[in-house]
Amino acid sequence: MNIIRIDDPADPSVAPYLDIRERDLVGREGRFIAEGKVVLNVLFGAGRFKAESVLVLENRVAGMADTLALAREDLPVYVVSAAVMDAIAGFHMHRGILAIGIKGETIAIDDMLDALPERALVAVPVGISNHDNIGSIFRNAAAFGADLVLLDETCCDPLYRKAIRVSVGAVLKVPFTVGGTASTLADALSRHGFEQLALSPAGKADIRDVERPKRLALYLGTEGEGLPEPLLKRLTTARIRMAPGFDSLNVAAASAIALHHFTDATN
Repeated sequence: MNIIRIDDPADPSVAPYLDIRERDLVGREGRFIAEGKVVLNVLFGAGRFKAESVLVLENRVAGMADTLALAREDLPVYVVSAAVMDAIAGFHMHRGILAIGIKGETIAIDDMLDALPERALVAVPVGISNHDNIGSIFRNAAAFGADLVLLDETCCDPLYRKAIRVSVGAVLKVPFTVGGTASTLADALSRHGFEQLALSPAGKADIRDVERPKRLALYLGTEGEGLPEPLLKRLTTARIRMAPGFDSLNVAAASAIALHHFTDATN
C-alpha cells in the first residue's frame, strides 16, 4: 500500500475531498466520491471506474488491508486523524473511508446497446430525481441481473455520493449511461430490437401475466406523476396488482418486483 500521512487539512493532495456535501452539489470536475468499505470493494474489484486516491482514518487502515489489496499498488492512500478527516470533509465522518473515482467519458447509447448479449434486460428510469431511489434501482438491477441501466436526461446523477452508497456500490458495477429524452431512449431501444414495457399503476396488463421476451426494456417513472403520457401511449404498459384502494408503490420497491419477475437469475 502506498500509505501517505496527512496532518494538514489544507494539504493540496486531499483537495478533491474538501467540503464533501457542497462539492456533491456543484460537481468535482469529472470525479466522484465513493464511501465505505463495501463500496470501495466494488470500486476496486469491478474495475469499471479508475480510482484516483483513498482517504481513510488512521484507526481503519488495518481493517482495510484486504480491500486495498484489490487496488493498484501505487494508489495513494492518505491516512488522517479524526480531526483532520472532519476538517477536510466539513462534517463528522464516522465511517472514515473514502475514495475519489474518475467518471470517464460518457458512452453513447447505441454503443452500450451494441455490446449487450442477444438476450438482455435493460432498466430505464425516467425523471427520477431522488438519489435514494436511483441508488435502490441500481441495487435491484444488480440483484436481479439487469444488463444495463439507461437513464434519461432528467434523472439525477447516479454517481452522486448518496446514490452510490444506497446502491451498496452497484452503481459502480452495473453498466449505465445517461443521455437524451425518454423518446430518444425508446428510439434507440427500438433500433436494437427491444420490446419495451412501461410500468404504471394504470397499466393494461398485470405484470404477472407478461412473459419475458428475449430483449426487454423496463421503464420506471417518478412517484406521483409517473411516466410521461406520450411515452405511455407509445409503449406497452403493465401494472403491479395491489389491494383494493391502493395503487402506488415507491419506485424502488416497484423496480424490485418487476426486475425480479423478469430476471434470468438462477441462484
